[in-house]
Amino acid sequence: MLGEMWQFRGRYKILHMTWFAFFLSFVVWFNLAPLATSVKADLGLEVSQIRTIAICNVALTVPARIIIGMLLDRFGPRLTYSILLMYAAIPCLLFASAQNFSQLVISRLLLSIVGAGFVIGIRMVAEWFPPKEIGLAEGVYGGWGNFGSAASAFTLPTIGGWLAMGAPGAGEILNWRACIAGTGIIAALYGVLYFFNVQDTPPGKVYRRPKSARGLEVTTKKDFWFLMVMNAPLTGILMLLAWRLRKVGFYEQNTMYIVWVCLLGLYLFQAYNCWAVNKDLMTGKKRYPAEDRYNFSQVAILELTYIVNFGSELAVVSMLPAFFEGTFSLTPEAAGMIAASYAFMNLAARPGGGLISDKLGSRKVTMGVLTGCMGIGYLILSTVNSSWWLPGAVILTMCCSFFVQAGEGSTFAIVPLVKRRVTGQIAGNVGAYGNVGAVAYLTIFSLLPEWLGGGAEPSAAIIAQANSVFFQIMAIAALIVAFLCFFILKEPKGSFSEHHEGEEEIIEPVMETKARI
Repeated sequence: MLGEMWQFRGRYKILHMTWFAFFLSFVVWFNLAPLATSVKADLGLEVSQIRTIAICNVALTVPARIIIGMLLDRFGPRLTYSILLMYAAIPCLLFASAQNFSQLVISRLLLSIVGAGFVIGIRMVAEWFPPKEIGLAEGVYGGWGNFGSAASAFTLPTIGGWLAMGAPGAGEILNWRACIAGTGIIAALYGVLYFFNVQDTPPGKVYRRPKSARGLEVTTKKDFWFLMVMNAPLTGILMLLAWRLRKVGFYEQNTMYIVWVCLLGLYLFQAYNCWAVNKDLMTGKKRYPAEDRYNFSQVAILELTYIVNFGSELAVVSMLPAFFEGTFSLTPEAAGMIAASYAFMNLAARPGGGLISDKLGSRKVTMGVLTGCMGIGYLILSTVNSSWWLPGAVILTMCCSFFVQAGEGSTFAIVPLVKRRVTGQIAGNVGAYGNVGAVAYLTIFSLLPEWLGGGAEPSAAIIAQANSVFFQIMAIAALIVAFLCFFILKEPKGSFSEHHEGEEEIIEPVMETKARI
C-alpha cells in the first residue's frame, strides 16, 4: 500500500480527496487561534472572553459528531461531507462580520459544528480499504487532515498581514475578517468539488445502512443500559460549558438553569431515539444471533482512549506555547514555533500508529502500548522546568506527541471494525468523546491556578505548579485507560482480513456475474 499511496486513482483518489476535505475542515475549525490576538485588540475583548470563545469552538462539536454520525449512516459520506463543507462558509462569514462578544460566541458555536467532519471520512475510507490496510489508511486520513490546524497557525497571520498592508487605519491589527471569511469560502467551493468527484463505495459494493439512524443500535439489553450511561457525559460536558458562559457574563444565572433544562431534555430525547431503535430488543421481540452481536463495552473503551489522546492533544496545543514561553523565558514567536512541533507530528505519527496497528498483528496490544507510553510521556513532561535543557524538552514533547497521535490512529484503526453498518454512529460517539476530553482538560487547566493559589492572583511558581499537575492528571488518565485496553478491550473480528464484515456475500456474486459476461 505504501508504494501505491501517491497514486491519484481508484481508492487512493478517494483517500486523498477525503483527507484534504478533513484538512480544510480543520483549517476552518482552528482559524481563530492564530488570529485571536488581533480579534481581541480589534474588538477590545478581555482575556476571559477570548478563552471562552476558544472553548465555544469545541462546544457543539460534541452533539454534532453524534448527529452527523447518524446522517452519515443514513445518507452516505459523499453527500454528508459535501454539505458540511458548504455549510462552513455560513458561520465563517457571520464570525467575520461580528461586531461584539455575543455575535462572536454565537457564530463560533455554529462554526464548532464543522469540527464534526472528521467522523465522515472515517466511514468513507473504511468503505474503500480492506481491514488489513485500514489502520494506515485511516491514519493518513486523520494525520494529514489534522495538519490543517498547524496550517492555520502558520499561514493565516501572514496572509492577514498582507491583506492589512495599506488598509486605512489598520495599524497593527491583521485583517482577520478576510482570513476567517476566506477559509469558509474555500471550504464551500471544495465541498462542491468533492460531491462531483467521489463515490460512497467502490463499483459493485453496496453501502450498508442501519435499519434506523435515529440512535445507535445495540445487540444486548445490558449494552442498551451501558449506552445510556455513556451518553450522560456528552450532556454533562455541555452543561459545564453553559456554566462557563455564565461565569464570563454571557447570560444570567436563570438563563443558565434554562439551558441546563434544555440539555437534560436533549439527553432524554436522545435516550428515547435509542429506545425506539432498540425497542424490539428491549421488549424481547428480537434476539440477535451470536454472529451478529457486538460488545458495546468495546465502543466505551475506544471512547475513553479518544478522551486521553485526542482530548489531551487539543488541550496541550492550547497551553503549550505559554508553557514554553513561561518556563524557558522565550519570546512568544519562538515559543509558538516550538509548540507547533507538537501538531507537526500528526503528519507521521497518526499514520504511523495506524501502520503499527496493521503490522503488529494485534490492534488491542497496539492500543494498550501506545496509550501507556503516552501516559509515561506526560509524567516525564510534568517534571520539565527552567533547569531543563531546552532541546531536551523539545525532543521529549515531540516523543510524547508521537504516542498521543499514534494512539489516535490506533483508535480509529479499530472503530470501523466494531460493527460495520453503524460505523458512522460509533465513529461519531468516539469522536465526540475526544471533544469531551478537550473541554474537561481545558476547564481543569483554566481553574488549576485559582485552586492551587487559593483564589489569589497566581504567581509564576503557582502557574508552574499548575502546569505540572495538569500533565500529571493527563498521565494518570492515560495509564488507567491503557490498563483497560490490555485487560478488557478485545481484538475485533476480522482485524486483518481481505474483506469487511458481511462484504464477501455482496461482492462475490457481482464478480461472478462479471466473469459470466
